[in-house]
Amino acid sequence: MLIHQPVWWIHAMLIQRRQAGSRGPSAVLRNTNSTMRDASDDWSWRNTGGSMSTAQERLKTICWADGHVRLIDQTRLPTELVYLDITAAKDMFHAIRTLQVRGAPAIGIAAAYGLYLAVSDFPDHRTTGDFLAYVDKNCRYLASARPTAVNLFWALEKLGKTAHAYSGSSVPEIKRHLLEEAHQIFATDRQTCRQIGENGYELVKDLSAILTHCNAGGLATSEYGTALAPVYIAAEKGHLLRVYADETRPLLQGARITAFELHKAGIPVTLLCDNMAAVVMSQKKVGAVIVGADRIARNGDTANKIGTYSLAINAKAHGVPFYVAAPISTFDPNCPSGDKIPIEEREAEEVTCGFGKRTAPEGIDVYNPAFDVTPHRLIDGIITEVGVVRPPFHEGIDRLFA
Repeated sequence: MLIHQPVWWIHAMLIQRRQAGSRGPSAVLRNTNSTMRDASDDWSWRNTGGSMSTAQERLKTICWADGHVRLIDQTRLPTELVYLDITAAKDMFHAIRTLQVRGAPAIGIAAAYGLYLAVSDFPDHRTTGDFLAYVDKNCRYLASARPTAVNLFWALEKLGKTAHAYSGSSVPEIKRHLLEEAHQIFATDRQTCRQIGENGYELVKDLSAILTHCNAGGLATSEYGTALAPVYIAAEKGHLLRVYADETRPLLQGARITAFELHKAGIPVTLLCDNMAAVVMSQKKVGAVIVGADRIARNGDTANKIGTYSLAINAKAHGVPFYVAAPISTFDPNCPSGDKIPIEEREAEEVTCGFGKRTAPEGIDVYNPAFDVTPHRLIDGIITEVGVVRPPFHEGIDRLFA
């Protein structure tokens, strides 16, 4: 069933701050021509309300700035805080494919802006029909960057429909509508993630610690995140939850990104190797597991970063509630079950030669799926912006799309 809560959007009272000199990891701004300049902490947000420490910051993952996209290169974390200026669709494709931008909601935002960048230089004097064909071509191109995160396809489909809805307009007018739609996707994601946090807080308000996997925080979205949104909302209310973060093999998103993000935000965080989670649960150090999602099937089966499935099995064995946090845009109503979700397989070198250091014999066979599918029977609830969907999931999810 779906437990409804009032749908209301609370805009965080945030200000952008500029700090002289860099602090913590080195901070540089790099554009696609590889020129660099000091970026300091220009691009982090400081919360100004609630009971948070004034030192608490949430990094701003992606935004539109001066006619291009600016995003954090997450492959450089945690030792460097590097910003990329993306000015062309091919650079956005590369950023998505190589995980410079990652996390399903952030990928959707990136793809929306990437499509606009792809078509913005199309000659205004050409026919609308030619322009719409060019839009469709670039939608297909960007959609091929990664196969699993449904927000990528959702965002591109949304912009494609917008373009065709204005087929009677001029090329410049359609371009304007596409950029407005991309801005709306960004703004809605911020609002949605905060509401996920509010709804999820009701599940953790009496806890002292949770466990999470990979990164489903602010760096995976426009802000707040999904799995970490309840943690940030709790902090705003003066309740600091400790987060146990799996390192998340083989690319260590938990160690490089989640631990970095939470530490910078002033949230207590304890880093774990992935194979330590069961021990932590057996010692009753955590009261719940909350993870994000890259795609959720109609029956509740959930694709997320590899290792999520085993984490859910451990949680079930130890009686620890296991929650998925995701916006409605991450649900795929056309996918009946998890066995229909395409799973991306990535390069062997990520396992055998991670971060440039060889850790396995050359020529060894490697199986490297980027995601696994957690069966709905292991999930206690799915936290969305409109409430918490509880089993039986097919009923609650059908209601979302009624």
